[in-house]
Amino acid sequence: MSADEVDEVDEKVDITELADRRIAFLGLGNMGRPMAVNLVRAGASVTGFDPVPEAVARAASAAVGTAASAADAARGAEIVITMLPSGRHVLDCYREILPAVGPGTLFIDCSTIDVADARAAAAMVIEAGGRGIDAPVSGGVVGAEAATLTFMVGGDPASAASAEPLLRAMGSRAIHCGASGAGQAAKICNNMILGISMIAVSEAFVLGERLGLTDQALFDVASTASGQCWALTTNCPVPGPVPTSPANRAYGGGFASGLMLKDLRLARSAADAEGVRTLLGRTAAEIYADFVRADGPGRDFSAVITAIREGAVGARHDEETADD
Repeated sequence: MSADEVDEVDEKVDITELADRRIAFLGLGNMGRPMAVNLVRAGASVTGFDPVPEAVARAASAAVGTAASAADAARGAEIVITMLPSGRHVLDCYREILPAVGPGTLFIDCSTIDVADARAAAAMVIEAGGRGIDAPVSGGVVGAEAATLTFMVGGDPASAASAEPLLRAMGSRAIHCGASGAGQAAKICNNMILGISMIAVSEAFVLGERLGLTDQALFDVASTASGQCWALTTNCPVPGPVPTSPANRAYGGGFASGLMLKDLRLARSAADAEGVRTLLGRTAAEIYADFVRADGPGRDFSAVITAIREGAVGARHDEETADD
């Protein structure tokens, strides 16, 4: 895999590639469990752990082996895959399990975490004699269940190549983005674009409504003109024009607003560390923070249009602009 090469994986994984591979899967939540199940279906021997007993029970019911602790799951594994909530969780997990694994063990972190934490995790693994890559995902729970995830991979080319059969068992595409941390960098930059564009699309629909345009009329124009983007044509924030978008299900399912806020904050943290002024990214983070505070983290991120329509977000930015 290279930065300009995308591995499309439409064919089934050759089950012999993963036969009897000993894999530890740490983090069996909404994303981790179906990913672990797909590895089992591909012929791998998977032992999982999660601190939530219900998550362990659900994984066990789908033929995933289970262990009493992360260290027990990792002991004797050739490959360790993590899908955890934050960089702190990943680093703490690695500290716990590294003494239990042998040299050469391949660590694949599929969590979405800070770039600096991803690099620190890889350095920790390498210092202990292992190999480590970051491979955050795009595609959500639906993609995890259907094994159609996209992986954004950071790490040395040899380790990325070693991970490829496993990524193919869990997804349809993997892009090697560069050295350690590059996968995380690619994901947060992409999701910063997504968050900003969803706000722009939502503001345009609200303005169009006030000016007397129907949602369908604006969609028909923008979707075939220069306003075209994924936030409009696939995840349209108003019901009707795109029947499969979460807006048609009261914004249920899809990519949760709380996760969008997490990614925007990761992008802001990275920008601060690098001295980059991401004005739109920072404003998007503030808008989603306001929205999640009022609406909760669970609805699809396109539901932000409801707060924009009510004038319930962005007040701080409006005040700052008025003072200029």
